[in-house]
Amino acid sequence: MAINLEIRLRRPNKIYYEGETISGVVHISSPTEIKHDGITLCMEGQVNLTISNKNVGIFEAMYNSVKPITLLNQFTDLAPSGKLPSGTTEVPFELPLICTKEPKVLYETYHGVFVNVTYLLKAEIKRSFLAKSVAKAQQFIIQYRPSQPPEKKTEVNFSISPETLQKTAKERISIPRFLITGLLDSTETCVTKPFTGSLTIHHTEVPIKSIEIQLVRVETCGCAEGYARDATEIQNIQIADGNVCPKVQIPIYMTFPRLFTCPTLITKNFKIEFEVNLVVVFGDDYLVTENFQIVLNRTA
Repeated sequence: MAINLEIRLRRPNKIYYEGETISGVVHISSPTEIKHDGITLCMEGQVNLTISNKNVGIFEAMYNSVKPITLLNQFTDLAPSGKLPSGTTEVPFELPLICTKEPKVLYETYHGVFVNVTYLLKAEIKRSFLAKSVAKAQQFIIQYRPSQPPEKKTEVNFSISPETLQKTAKERISIPRFLITGLLDSTETCVTKPFTGSLTIHHTEVPIKSIEIQLVRVETCGCAEGYARDATEIQNIQIADGNVCPKVQIPIYMTFPRLFTCPTLITKNFKIEFEVNLVVVFGDDYLVTENFQIVLNRTA
C-alpha cells in the first residue's frame, strides 16, 4: 500500500524572516483507508560544525565547540490517532519562527563545507509496529530582513607588480616584469547584487594565458581552547582568456551563488567570511594571486 506524504508550504519560494509564521499543509494521499497512531510535525533549525581532517589532532580540545547549535526545535501534534479516508487529506499547520534559546537569533540558511545552517520541517504518520511509519522532511530558507545600504561605497584601488608581491629579493629575479592596476567598486556588498570592478594590463614581459576571479569562503570553528580555520573555493570565473591588449579596461563582474554564500557572520563558536582572489596566469604557467577580503550583507 503506497502512502504519499508531502509538506506543502504556502510560500512557493520557501523564504521566511525571523518573527514570521510558517504555514502550509501536510498532504497525504492513499488508495485505501489508513489507520494511524497520530500525525506529528517537527520544526528544526541547526548549525552543524565539522572539523576538517587536518585539524583532527585538536578535536578533543574543541569538542564543545563542534556540537550542533540548536536554533529552532518545535514539536506539534497535528492529529490524534485514528483513521484517514482513502484519497487525499490535507492537514493545515502554522508555526512561529522565533528562536527562544541562545543565541536567540535565526542565522541565514547557509550550505558550506565545515559550517552548515539548515532549517527543516519533518512530518510523520505514526503507525503500529507491523505497519511502518511514514515520514517526510522539507527544507525552508531563513533570510535576514534587508537593511538600509550604506550612504557611500568605498572604492578600492589596487596595483600588482613584482614589487608589490610578498617575495624575497632572490625570487624576484625570476618574476616577469608586469604592471596591473584596477578598481573594485566596493569590498562591502549585498549578497543579491554583483561584485564589480575593473582592471587594466599596462605591460607584461610574458604573455598572459588567463585572468580569473575566485570566490573563497573562510569558515572558522572554534572556541577559547582552539580553532580550525579552513578556506575553500566556491566558484571560479574567467574574465580574460589569452594575452589581452595592454591598456584596455577589463570588467570584473561576479554574482554570488545562492545558499553557498550568506551575509558575513561572526559568532563566539564559528565564523563565515569571504574573500576574492584575482588570479593571473602567465604563458609560462607562472601564477600571480592578489587577495581581497570582502564583507557581505543583505540590503534593500
